Amino acid sequence: MSLFSLAKKNIKGNFSNYFVYFISLVFSMVIYYTFTSLQYSQEIQDSIQLSDTMKFMFMASSVVLILFVAIFILYSNSFFTRKRKKEVGLYSMLGLRKKTIAKMLLYENLIMGITALIVGIVLGTLLSQLFSMILIKLMGTSVEINFGISFMAILQTAIVFMVINLFTSFQGYRLIYRFKLIDLFHAEKQGETIPNASIISTVVGIILLIISYWLILRPFPEELNMAYFLKNYGVALILLVVGTYLFFRSVTVYILKLLQRNKRHYYRGTNLIQTSQLLYRIRGNSRTFTMIALLSAATISFLCTTYSGYYSNEVNSRKDVPFSYTHLSQNEEFDQKIETIIQNDQEHPILAELEIPVIETNGDFSFEMDYDRNPTKFIAESTFNQASEALNYGVEVTLEDNQATVIKPRLTKYTSEDFVDEHVTIDDNADLTFTGMVEGSVLPFDFPDFFVVISDDMFQSLANEFSPLVYKAYEVEDELTTEATAVQVNELIKGDFQVHSSFYSEYKIGKEGNALNLFIFGFLGLVFLAATGSIIYFKQLTEANESKDNYDILNKVGVSKKDIRRSVSKQMRFVFGIPLIVGLIHSIIMLNFITNFISGLIGANLFTPIVTAMAAFIVIYLGYYILTVKTYNNIVMK
Repeated sequence: MSLFSLAKKNIKGNFSNYFVYFISLVFSMVIYYTFTSLQYSQEIQDSIQLSDTMKFMFMASSVVLILFVAIFILYSNSFFTRKRKKEVGLYSMLGLRKKTIAKMLLYENLIMGITALIVGIVLGTLLSQLFSMILIKLMGTSVEINFGISFMAILQTAIVFMVINLFTSFQGYRLIYRFKLIDLFHAEKQGETIPNASIISTVVGIILLIISYWLILRPFPEELNMAYFLKNYGVALILLVVGTYLFFRSVTVYILKLLQRNKRHYYRGTNLIQTSQLLYRIRGNSRTFTMIALLSAATISFLCTTYSGYYSNEVNSRKDVPFSYTHLSQNEEFDQKIETIIQNDQEHPILAELEIPVIETNGDFSFEMDYDRNPTKFIAESTFNQASEALNYGVEVTLEDNQATVIKPRLTKYTSEDFVDEHVTIDDNADLTFTGMVEGSVLPFDFPDFFVVISDDMFQSLANEFSPLVYKAYEVEDELTTEATAVQVNELIKGDFQVHSSFYSEYKIGKEGNALNLFIFGFLGLVFLAATGSIIYFKQLTEANESKDNYDILNKVGVSKKDIRRSVSKQMRFVFGIPLIVGLIHSIIMLNFITNFISGLIGANLFTPIVTAMAAFIVIYLGYYILTVKTYNNIVMK
């Protein structure tokens, strides 16, 4: 029998052990192929407005995916190599040289890698249209995607994964020369010592986690700069990593030791079995748990954030562009052209049409703010009330001559109390007292976004001195589907505001950007979850094979198979539950920081996207837990 034939036979005989690794590898290749095929898809690029952004994002995501998959493959191979050390030792006793054994393992790895590559490319080609349709659906773009094969994507995927596979094969080849024959036969007995529970490391780990949480959650300073970010959050990240490792390295050991000292609990049922098993394995699991908890926290945080952005896009777009169409009045002919375009759209009749005169001038304020408010923009109370009615704000302002109120500046956290009894002086003449703040912008975002509502009489008095700028605003029915009209209006209106003058354009750009983020982070998150779940699975599979004799002895001394299965289930709950719980807590802390930092999400309903993302994460891990318990029981019951 040739070495190649022996390698194929070994793969067939051990395929049940390789199955999850094989599926994870195929899934990673499918996602990578999808990214590259979308990157080269001319149909999608022509159908969206963010084609250049899409190319860059998919290219950057592909690089991240390559690095992660490479690490995952190396990590997984180390488990399989350890599991097969005894088998390699047997080959050596039968007279095979290490060079020959290394070649056989090299062939095995290459066969697995090439098979996974072929399956991944075939599935990726078949599923690429489905993934393209998902992206198009998320973006809300209507374009027909024809089935096609991207040869550039196939070539790039094949090259990348062959390089990774050759590297991991070479690593396995070198590994054979690092062990003596006696080490290979006793590999399963190495490292089976109970670690000492250090009260100092336990306390330090908890303190580091508390400090890192405090650094992440403390309020932003008034002057936020890059130096502060690097100093504060850089330190927080380091403490979080170290604290998480010490938690799994010391705190979990200390908890298990306390359970062991509780004789009443320890000797009840199978508690002795699972507690001892966990203590023996905790040292080897601590690094794995740390990596999985941190990676899970990052995955959940980014996925929740991107989903929240997509979920709240319409709300944020309405804040940035309140009316369906808004433009600065230039002359009668220009205004009539735009009005004619809007009126000719019979499918979207005009619900409200109004003029919004605005006076822009500098004011002398009695209080400080985070940014320069000048030039300040003044509008009349009747104008604001008309806009509020047209936009269904449900807010009405009533002011006396010397009174004024602030329209809440977007992307800020100001409250009404911040402005009560404050003053502004205009041109050393008019002295106005603020009565508070109202919410509800009336014009598209244009920095500085500081609007002051004043009485009609005061506005008329200022208008005699400062010429108002007049804006035309239109609110139409079903503005989410006004693409054709928005394109025509945008061709005439250019540069009136920092954001688009039409609601649909702002909504569409935001939806495409958030859809890209959700699609990319969603699929990357699935790859990360599949890989981390597989890592736990591989590690427990290896430990099951090493503990098989121990469970055989337990069965012979009278421990029933039902009790053994219960013991295995409890162990797996600890192994999957601890990193999951820590990862969820980390993600909640990170999400609190992210939602406060990204001001655009302020006021949006984040409950639904956060709960959805976390629920999906838990369900995936639950599936790995069930699979691991079943496989573990099958191994130890043989």
